[in-house]
Amino acid sequence: QVQLVESGGGLVQSGGSLRLPCSASGCPFSTYAMGWFRQAPGKERVVVAAITGDGSSTRYTDSVKGRFTISRDNTKNTVYLQMNSLQPKDTAVYYCAADPSYRMVILGRGMDYWGKGTLVTVST
Repeated sequence: QVQLVESGGGLVQSGGSLRLPCSASGCPFSTYAMGWFRQAPGKERVVVAAITGDGSSTRYTDSVKGRFTISRDNTKNTVYLQMNSLQPKDTAVYYCAADPSYRMVILGRGMDYWGKGTLVTVST
């Protein structure tokens, strides 16, 4: 059984940083592209960042470029989202997800597996 478990969320002041790890079990981790998604209150869930199985390529939504970094450690079956210069508009529940297709992760469609999410709240 595949499990994705996010952690690292919490309350942070505007301009601060957080690092979200997502650990995976029950799947051949390096064969899956991974994505970080977020869902703000009253809005739909959207993709924030994506990374290929080997970590060689990454993609970001425009609103987080230059502030967020996705990375992975396949020896630890973990993907990370480093978030810097956080702003109140970044407040959301953050989810990690896995799919064999990097293209599908970028599109945010048909993900095979989802974590349960971790809440990030950025105060003014």
